Amino acid sequence: MGHGSSKDSSSSRRGKMRQKLRRIVRRESRSKHSADRFKLVSADDFAGIALLTLISAKMTFKDKWLASVTLGEQTFCTNITENTEEPVWNSEKKLLLESNGSHTARVSVYETNLLKKNNLIGYCEIDLLLFLTQDSDSDIVEVDLLDPSATDIVGKLSFSCFIEDPEETEKDFARRILSIVDYNEDGLLSFSEFSDLINAFGNQVAADKKEELFKYADINGDGAVSIEELAALLARHQEKEPLINTCPVCGESLDASNRVGSMVHMTLCFNEGARNNVMSGSFLTDKQASYGWLLKLSEWAHYSSEGTGSQLATKTRHILVFDRMTKRLVEEIIDGKIVLAMRALYQNKPGVYFLEKGGKEIMQKLSEKQGDKMNSVDSIKEIPKFIDLFKDQLNLSETKYPLDHFKTFNEFFIRELKPGARPIAFIDRDDNAVCGADSRLMAFKNVEESTRIWIKGRRFSIKGLLGNDVSATPFIGGALVIFRLAPQDYHRFHLPVSGTVERFVPIPGSLYTVNPIAVNSLCDVFTENKRVVSIISTAAFGKVAFVAIGATMVGSITFTREEGDYVQKGEEFGYFSFGGSTVICVFEKDVIKLDDDLLDNSMRSLETLVRVGMTLGVSTKTDGR
Repeated sequence: MGHGSSKDSSSSRRGKMRQKLRRIVRRESRSKHSADRFKLVSADDFAGIALLTLISAKMTFKDKWLASVTLGEQTFCTNITENTEEPVWNSEKKLLLESNGSHTARVSVYETNLLKKNNLIGYCEIDLLLFLTQDSDSDIVEVDLLDPSATDIVGKLSFSCFIEDPEETEKDFARRILSIVDYNEDGLLSFSEFSDLINAFGNQVAADKKEELFKYADINGDGAVSIEELAALLARHQEKEPLINTCPVCGESLDASNRVGSMVHMTLCFNEGARNNVMSGSFLTDKQASYGWLLKLSEWAHYSSEGTGSQLATKTRHILVFDRMTKRLVEEIIDGKIVLAMRALYQNKPGVYFLEKGGKEIMQKLSEKQGDKMNSVDSIKEIPKFIDLFKDQLNLSETKYPLDHFKTFNEFFIRELKPGARPIAFIDRDDNAVCGADSRLMAFKNVEESTRIWIKGRRFSIKGLLGNDVSATPFIGGALVIFRLAPQDYHRFHLPVSGTVERFVPIPGSLYTVNPIAVNSLCDVFTENKRVVSIISTAAFGKVAFVAIGATMVGSITFTREEGDYVQKGEEFGYFSFGGSTVICVFEKDVIKLDDDLLDNSMRSLETLVRVGMTLGVSTKTDGR
């Protein structure tokens, strides 16, 4: 039987556990458990492991090919193939799949250049839950690869996807993880082996009850327990009193309240590298996975030492944003020269001193000059350049008018969308607020949170934001939502709430950039920039302050409604002319419960990419019906 010696040192036992884990991983890589694979009957409330395999592709020309898979906040990539028109990867990855989580995978196929950024040739979007719930005569599916800048088909991708039965996944995991300490591989665990396992779980309460737990599992009292018995014991305790606080493979702390999530984490961690052709990762975005080795090396230090969102943006050319629609991280690319200029101006005292001693006036004149240029007939030639620059971020099929309708760049920049292009959530319920712009959003329960996490200006306050002609008293302690519009965004802003427009208060000011590099700097961007404060009186939220803020290259803020108008949420409220810009909404204290995902991302300094009409929060003044 598996009676381990009590004289073994703890370091020796840990070494045995590591060796055992490697042997199990190698053994599993040689076996296929086809019986554990099946398609879903129903996707409702599913949580488990999906095995996605990128098999091969058919392309229109020869090259060395790389493919990446992005799901949620993780991206993995295959190996690079030989020079061919029909690359074969047979590359696998086990993924967490939940009905209420990320389940649409983006697959991108690149022609490779190992010194530079690889070139994206085609992509497809695969709804894995939808795929798994559909009947199919074949385990392998072929889908079209689309040109990222057009609707043309540029190739075919073959893939397969299976899931493990959630109950079988949990039981099988328990058997495998417990077998790590079965040092002599006889299928039975002694108390000392069991003790090693409990210690690895990092649960001090359980560690103090090891004898009690062991006796509970040792039904026949022979001093040894089968792995099946211990698996059952573990499953029972995870339901009511979790034994595992720390992953025994990687040492990461686990959320005891999320039993399924902890099981899934450990299963994925245990299986990492279990197959010979597993996808590598985890990268943050598909763009990052596609970088050649030289760019990966140069970016690695920043990504490994910095967090997501704005903290990363201050160090690299990339701002990471969480796309609420696809539930994936995406990169907002900024021209390197612009980044250097912003750092020079906003991230050091000499730059700030320059701005305070005449630099603001220079920037304002430049913005006005650029605005005049974009209103000229000659500016029409800038439209194709703009489209090419942001080709993977613009959906021109949503635009109300064809391109030849626009006579200046600014006409194109403030383009309208087709009716219905932005559905409004809960359109008949005024107690549900919606997002007011296609933008990168930050949401905070109060201004104190916003200044601790996001706004680093020295004097930012609600009173400073609203100016002297608007009483800040009703808004003290209230929720704050920041909608940052980048140049590639749809630049008409909409109403987040229904009510009556009481007044508009223009406030003159500077035209700082609203890029996170500036917002996270010493400058008080939002309280010093040119802006217009509008006050909307509502039944569900009391008074709401809607502040439209100009920015560098944005000298014009235009409202399309007037004082005294009764407005419905989702209706157009105005637009910004050329450049990036920002809207800030301030609510009275304790009148809105902002959506949890927006708050959670913001607490990580991570902006959420949203669209007009998406849910923002619900009124706490009503019963929610």
